[in-house]
Amino acid sequence: MYDIRPATVDDAAQISRVVLAALHESNARDYGPETIARVARSFTPDGIAATLAMRQVFVAVDAARIAGTASRDGAVVRSVFVVPDAQGRGIGRALMAEIDRAAVAAGVATLTLQSSLTATGCYGRLGFRVVREHHHGEERTIVMEKRSAI
Repeated sequence: MYDIRPATVDDAAQISRVVLAALHESNARDYGPETIARVARSFTPDGIAATLAMRQVFVAVDAARIAGTASRDGAVVRSVFVVPDAQGRGIGRALMAEIDRAAVAAGVATLTLQSSLTATGCYGRLGFRVVREHHHGEERTIVMEKRSAI
């Protein structure tokens, strides 16, 4: 059973490990090594610690292990990752439910996100719909949105 809680600066190194594992194992099926390396540079422990001051970040914890993370920057969902050996267990769904609750509490009517090709199906099952594709060099993402339960 995983508990969802707000992330702290002390979590930055574990969050970095979760993100890097997901990028290198899961997202590598849909993106080349150059794209993975470029994205990974944004998820160092120091980079994550800085992000904690700017966004609402949640983690999924089992005992002392962080198995997933998700963040919200206003109406935008960012950085949703689950460690590969825990994927498919409802952790991403639980994190996204917490993001949705936080958005509703903040009065956000519509959440948007840029999904990796890897996660588009997951977000679709959570009620997000495709708005358009976005290209950043070789990286292709899918912009999706969902009305909040306000």
